[in-house]
Amino acid sequence: MDAVSAEEFLKDQVPAAVRALIVPTLKTAYEAAQLMAKGEPILNVQSARDNRGRLISWAVDFGIEQLLKTQRWPYEYRWRDFAQPTGRYLEIRLSHAVLTISQVANPGKQPRNVVFRENGRLSNAPFFDLSEFDDTRAVQGVPHFLLIHGHKNLEFAHLAVPHAVYRRDWIYKTPNLLTLPHVVPETVPPTEATEFNTALALKEEIEKWRKDNDVS
Repeated sequence: MDAVSAEEFLKDQVPAAVRALIVPTLKTAYEAAQLMAKGEPILNVQSARDNRGRLISWAVDFGIEQLLKTQRWPYEYRWRDFAQPTGRYLEIRLSHAVLTISQVANPGKQPRNVVFRENGRLSNAPFFDLSEFDDTRAVQGVPHFLLIHGHKNLEFAHLAVPHAVYRRDWIYKTPNLLTLPHVVPETVPPTEATEFNTALALKEEIEKWRKDNDVS
């Protein structure tokens, strides 16, 4: 299977109309968390202030789920259990990939290495021209993307493709979405034929893997 450009496949799976809703949703979520904390004394005790990120994370999950429920983001989604029984996380099921959300302090680094993220980044190994995995370039799952944002204040937001080797962080990461125009362009630059063909071939491989492994 030919390697696919991580940037182009991310654009294919999360097009401009979908991306345009990310920043307004994040801004609303951060503002809502700030207002809630300001109006509730319990949330201003020092231990709660030190963990304000949890409140922000819940607000972001709520905002993204509303996009999904109203079909402004036209994807299926599900809440999946962490490997350890500590809660659940939101998994957004793109047509041929999955997207999860992480609040991070440093956008240059992958989030902490929990099981579902480890499995997700390892699924990226066959797709995106990683020399370490030349001998294993066969679909073993669907590609995994991350929406990262942070941290205590909304200073950055990126869509990113995790590198299968954790310490190498990202195969590709968008520029900071906060600094980009959020108007959806009327026309989209045409995709190069070679990029289109490799992306199409990848989708066919993923569909075959899903069928062979009875994964919906």
